[in-house]
Parts: sequence; structure tokens; C-alpha cells
Amino acid sequence: MRFKYAYIAALILLPIAQGMSGCNKEDNIRLRDNNILPSVIKDNFNLKIFSTALDRSNLTPQVSKPGPFTLLVPADAAFIAAGYSNPGAVQTASQETIRRLTAYHILEGTYELDKLPFLFNQEINSYSGGKLFVTRWVKGKDTILTVNGSRILLSSVKASNGIMHIMNRVLNPNQFDILADALAGDRNLTLFYQAVRISGLEQMLTGQTLYTVFAPNNNAMTSYGYNTLEAIQTADPAALREFVKYHILSDRHFVNDYVLSAGPSATATATMLNNNAVKVTLIPNSTVPGGYEGITLTGIGNGNTPAKIFKQDVITNNGVLHTIDQVLKLSQ
Repeated sequence: MRFKYAYIAALILLPIAQGMSGCNKEDNIRLRDNNILPSVIKDNFNLKIFSTALDRSNLTPQVSKPGPFTLLVPADAAFIAAGYSNPGAVQTASQETIRRLTAYHILEGTYELDKLPFLFNQEINSYSGGKLFVTRWVKGKDTILTVNGSRILLSSVKASNGIMHIMNRVLNPNQFDILADALAGDRNLTLFYQAVRISGLEQMLTGQTLYTVFAPNNNAMTSYGYNTLEAIQTADPAALREFVKYHILSDRHFVNDYVLSAGPSATATATMLNNNAVKVTLIPNSTVPGGYEGITLTGIGNGNTPAKIFKQDVITNNGVLHTIDQVLKLSQ
């Protein structure tokens, strides 16, 4: 793992080192100009898509100023995983969408995240005004940094007008301020949203108290028997309320929070709002020995068929929403 990060660091810093050899005083002045954040990014082949995003969003001039700035730079592999297969995909996407996305990865000031306290989900603000949540934690012999649950692969790469951190995922700014609206706005969660509404718990998800929701998608709700609005409306009110509360827990929890906090057994327990437990099991990463790439959830009644995360780490101002592929059962 350390070799991998060192290799990325070498790729990022190589163009700078090459440019420094044989420089006179005038060359040094030019080098400092060429060492601003957009230039460092542009000179590295595994950061081409973010470089294009800066240009497409007209934010390159902004982060070329003296600053200082801190950039959270997703590697090209992160953009590919997010659906942007190459720089051309960014060029043809909505300019407003790319600008909003890119601005969310820019911080005004110097944020050396590897010097923050060892705490979960410390709040900072992006250039766009959106909130970001940084965790610094020790896992085994490694110090891990995450932003909105996404891993930082390489931290505090210096440029003349700031620093950058290389990310393993593209960060998505919140589309909704509150969890209730995030549920209502996702067409794959319409049945669970109706269960939340009919159970009388929607108001709880509109306030400032933080919650994490593991929402079964429509296929999961259909398989469980809540396949229509009528089926939900005619369900036993007390049972429906317990069902919904078994998919919600207090506070803000990203997937990687569980990965970092789980012990040697690679399992943890989440206590849901109805005071019943859900078993959280880490998923081994097949390409990184000893590493983990996600979690599954097993309710009391799920037996040997845990729920998998279908969509993770959707942030709102009052919590986090995850979509799962089956319901968490209280009984078999």
C-alpha cells in the first residue's frame, strides 16, 4: 500500500523535479509560475480529467491566484468510476454540473488534513459553500484520511499557491439539504419514502439532528411485500414504524467510518433507532491484502443473506443516506 502511494507521489512530483535542474534566477521565477496548482495538475497524466474539469468550469483562473488554496483532486480512475470515462466526457457534460462539482473540491486556505486531530467527520467548508467531513484515524499501522468517506491516497502535495490531496473518489455535493428530501427525490426509494411518511417519521428527518439512513431500494421493498402504496398504507402501523426505525441510526456514518472503526474481527454492531442491532461486516479488498472496500449489513432476521450497499455516502446537512439492496429484517 505504501509503495503504491509512493509511486503516485513520484508521478506527481517528477515534472517539478525535472524542471528544477539547471535553472538560473530567471528560470526560477518562471518555475514558480509553472508550479501553481493548475500547472502541477496538468503536468500529471493521472489527473487529466480534473484538469479538464477546472478548465470546463472556468475555475482555472481562480485557483491560479496567489491563494493559498487546497484542492481535493480525484484521480482519473475516480472520475472513470463516477461515469466520466475521459476528459471528453467532462467537456460534453453540463457546464453548470461540472462547475458545481469542481467547486466542491476547492478549499480556500491551506488545509493540511494530515495534521488534523484524530477524530471522525470534522466539518470544513468548500469554495462552493458546501460542507465536507474529514476523518483522520489510525487503522493498524496506517494513518487514514477520508473526506465524506472517500479515501485520500496522497496528502499535502505542495504547489506555489497551495496544496492538493489526491482522492480515490469524486465527491458529490449535496443535492438536498435534509434527509427527507433526499429520500423523496430518489426514484429508486419511492416505496421506502412512503413507509417513512406513513409511519410518521418523516418530520424527524427534516430537523437538525443527525441521522444515517440505510434505505432499501424499490426492488427490496417489493420482495419484502411492501410493493405498492396500498400495501404500505394497510400495514400494521406499529410494525411499519418499527420497520422504518430499524433502518435508521443516530449521527452521521459514512461507509468508511465502519471500515476504520471495526476491530480485528472485521465486524461491528450498529444500534438502530428501535434499539435493535444490525451486524456490520467488512468486505475484503481482493487487490489490497489486509484492506477492505465496503460493508454489508445483516439484520436479526436476515440469516445468511446480508444487505449490500447499492449506493453510498449521499450527504445532506442533517445526515447521510445509503441505499441497500434488501430490507433489514427484525425476524425471519
